[in-house]
Amino acid sequence: MRYGGRNRYGGLPIIFAMSGEPNSAEPQGPLVTVLLPAFNEEQAITQVIVEIREVMERWRTETGTAWEILVVDDHSSDQTAERAEATGVRVIRRKHNGGSGAARKTGIRAAQGEFIAMLDADGSYDPQALPELLKDLPEFDQVNGARTTEEGTLKLLRIPAKWVIRQLAQWICRRKIPDLNTGMKVFKRDLMLRYLWVMPDGFSCVSSMTMAFLCNDHAVKYMPVEYRPRVGKSKFHPVRDTAKYILTVIRLSLYFRPLRAFLPVSLLMFVFAIALGTRNIIVSETGLHDADIMLVISAMLIFVLGLLADLIVAHRR
Repeated sequence: MRYGGRNRYGGLPIIFAMSGEPNSAEPQGPLVTVLLPAFNEEQAITQVIVEIREVMERWRTETGTAWEILVVDDHSSDQTAERAEATGVRVIRRKHNGGSGAARKTGIRAAQGEFIAMLDADGSYDPQALPELLKDLPEFDQVNGARTTEEGTLKLLRIPAKWVIRQLAQWICRRKIPDLNTGMKVFKRDLMLRYLWVMPDGFSCVSSMTMAFLCNDHAVKYMPVEYRPRVGKSKFHPVRDTAKYILTVIRLSLYFRPLRAFLPVSLLMFVFAIALGTRNIIVSETGLHDADIMLVISAMLIFVLGLLADLIVAHRR
């Protein structure tokens, strides 16, 4: 479904925001907000905004849909905010550096569009893909750009680490996830607002956005997109941020699919207890030990806790 020249405000014509700023006439606010979280991206921010503006203006001409560009500057120490403001778009300056996720959450709360298109301000994602992603809204609740190549630094570490984390996320969500931590996605703002409480402030925020939708049975789609070498220096720390990704995936499983986390631990502990007890009875001929019985009881308790947690989550949902 595409939105044309009439909108949700009582069928009145849409007010276009070609400059990136909302028009003061009725109806208030654009339909789509293009969100750019930025931290020390002075080398790339101007060109990224120019590319987005060209793409969105062509899309407006074709579909009659209003839009805005919103830049959230995460307390940069360079000229990122000034260069963004010079292009005429709306810029929010955060008072302190909170991380990529914190900037994204600030932007989602401040966005005026009912749909949000989000990409990085470092030039790594091609804005030409935005119309293809947006055309699947509102049929889908979230559409993600799945990167076809890995252009980040330390590929020998990043690629296997991402594969392991993605496999864990797929196990929890029970869905195939081509790209767990893509920074290019479009989604319905009202749905994302429900899950901001679970979003971390760091790089793993984008993974949380994907898993929150998948675990709560929202319609999510992936489309292949080009991934370009970023402009400037990456802020991703390979060890610290990878560890945060893993912890985020586990934490989200406890929030939304707790049994998927408790059940494997319970089964492993139970199998270990049976193997240890069998060894003590048959090989050592010393009979069952107190530790064998305690392991079995612990495995059963963890399983019961998982069931109770799953029941609570299902009831809250």
